[in-house]
Amino acid sequence: MFAGGSKTRPCNSSGFVPMPHKPAKRPRPPERDYSHRLLLDKLGVKPGQRITVLGVQDAAFLKGLGERVETFSRDNPREADLVFLAAEDLKALVRLKSLAGAIQKNGAVWVVYPKGQKHIREIDVINAGRSAGLTDNKVCRFSETHTALRFVIPLARR
Repeated sequence: MFAGGSKTRPCNSSGFVPMPHKPAKRPRPPERDYSHRLLLDKLGVKPGQRITVLGVQDAAFLKGLGERVETFSRDNPREADLVFLAAEDLKALVRLKSLAGAIQKNGAVWVVYPKGQKHIREIDVINAGRSAGLTDNKVCRFSETHTALRFVIPLARR
């Protein structure tokens, strides 16, 4: 007989019966792996789209954008498929309200903001988008220093 009176399983020094070892589960493969995709692909930029860039100064982004689409606006977001708005501080987020009415029904506004800053946090960006009547539905690493958060018109209003 084993300690603790069990004929089948010994107790450990604390008096508990150890659980049988379960075989390790295989890790699930990732559902989607975007690491190999270009930034413009992650952002959904396609040839022929009407795109507006407001304040975004990233040279690599602008160069790639110029190669992907024939032309893009730096000031007029009317009827845009995609708008890229730089938000280095909270004041820039005020523009979201007007941009919500300027994009196509199935368009989007990408807010590009600095990573890890206290003066503009992800929750600030999300709240500004919601206040403008938009829904956030995707986040993307824009650069080493910036993140992009996508806002769209909710399906119920399209």
